[in-house]
Amino acid sequence: MPLPMPLLRVLAIACAFVVCMSAPTAAAQQPAAGSALATRAALRFELARLEAGGVHERSAAALVRARLESGDFQSGDRIFIRVEGESQLTDTFTVDMAGVLELPQLGAVPLYGVLRSELGERVQLHLARFLRHPVVQVRPLIRLLIEGDVVRPGFYVAAPQQPLADLITQAGGLTQRAKPMAMRVERGRELIWSGEPLRQAVGLGYSLDQLSLRAGDRVFVPQRRESDRTWRIVGLLLSLPVAAYTISQIHH
Repeated sequence: MPLPMPLLRVLAIACAFVVCMSAPTAAAQQPAAGSALATRAALRFELARLEAGGVHERSAAALVRARLESGDFQSGDRIFIRVEGESQLTDTFTVDMAGVLELPQLGAVPLYGVLRSELGERVQLHLARFLRHPVVQVRPLIRLLIEGDVVRPGFYVAAPQQPLADLITQAGGLTQRAKPMAMRVERGRELIWSGEPLRQAVGLGYSLDQLSLRAGDRVFVPQRRESDRTWRIVGLLLSLPVAAYTISQIHH
């Protein structure tokens, strides 16, 4: 039986209150979210901070360390390039299996060890060998797999500055059966984000770049088990007499 609208409003307000109360704690534990791509200096600072932390921080440190050593670009990454006055060089190009960006008539741009924040300068320097004062715009893109209980599972191409929460919305959002608290991010057979650290990061609007995600990573939202739903309903029903009693005491 559907819940009465007044009760639904009360529950919504209560949920919002819980989120607001927990947000300062999460914010105190994580750096502020932002849209800029991480520089090498910023990643080194973040690595030192994470290595001095607990188990969850050390796990995230491994992701940052890998970025500093091998860079951000993987096979399958797409890069949009616009060169003023050069139609052949204005297109979306794909990084090949060797981690190289092939440009028409201008050869290969090796991207091993290059961060996303360094990509523009690397392409600019390469083009300057062949063109006089090239005016270049560069935008890296990441191809991720969104699976599980989302409305439209599949591969999605996104800018690294895009928040992970927005990418899930792009996939149609969660289904009614989804269990968002158990969402996880995998890289091959390795679990790289899950649990409370991922929940906080998503709640704070962390971007794909801030989470150190890369092409081929898999975001999975599991389905809520029937037992989870049953216990939620039981808990709600048990709380109703307490709420009714509290309201009656207020009126008295």
